[in-house]
Amino acid sequence: MLPPSSCSRRQALATLAALGGSLLQACALAPPWRDDIVDAASGQALTRAGLLAQARAADWVLLGEQHDNVHHHARRGEFIAALGTGAVVVSEHLERGRRVEAGSDLLARLQAAGFDARNWRWPLHRPLYEAILDAGLPVRGGNAPTAMARQVARDGLAAAAPELRALIDAAPLTAAAAATLDRALEESHCGHLAAARVPAMRAAQRLRDAALALALQGAGGRPGVLVAGNGHVRLDYGVPVLLRHLQPAARVLVVVFGEPGWRADAGICTHLWRTPGVERGDPCADFGRARPASQAAGR
Repeated sequence: MLPPSSCSRRQALATLAALGGSLLQACALAPPWRDDIVDAASGQALTRAGLLAQARAADWVLLGEQHDNVHHHARRGEFIAALGTGAVVVSEHLERGRRVEAGSDLLARLQAAGFDARNWRWPLHRPLYEAILDAGLPVRGGNAPTAMARQVARDGLAAAAPELRALIDAAPLTAAAAATLDRALEESHCGHLAAARVPAMRAAQRLRDAALALALQGAGGRPGVLVAGNGHVRLDYGVPVLLRHLQPAARVLVVVFGEPGWRADAGICTHLWRTPGVERGDPCADFGRARPASQAAGR
């Protein structure tokens, strides 16, 4: 989706060979990154307080994430807690219909609601949920059932629950958005996704988005807040496409969380919030390793 940092590990290593290490040195000597927030439509910088004011006036606030960036989870937790009483949080990390109940042990509360600590690499999400629950805000599950998502990924939308299939059929993607989603799916599978499987994988992604959209609609509260991967919150092929069908007049704020070097795109989000990046290896080196069934594109 949004372009990665110009000082990405892969680019730095490639350029090092040609430039004798100058780019890698520049990355290493760059000052510590400070968060910034950009309005995607105007390209102007926005303060956290300014974004918070817009979020409080919205009906739905969708906050993306790179799953492995703990800074994203910490910033979102603080931001959601600051929204105050009335906000209700819908989480991609829990199945629709589940909710986090009261208790003293954070992880035990999440696991009782179906949180998969291994696949979501706990404690990466600790600062997100700790801040939300300490603020007394309710957390509801929003994702499609894992078994259903897997079946749809094999067999297509015929395997989806009728209400989810009906919503997807009523809010189809444009040809351009579908093509963009297909490319994201292929990239997320490191080139190992056979062309014949792409339509069913696209259907599985849309199944999850439909479940998240219906969970938001039914959650109550103002604003309703979604925490999910950046691929799920995108304006072009994500949950907002379905929300526009469900409630065309609703005010929707979409904040993609990125890293240094990412650029804001008004076709993808209303705002881009850039935080420090995290050190990563080659994601395709471990492609065969099991991943959460909720993860399909835009991670």
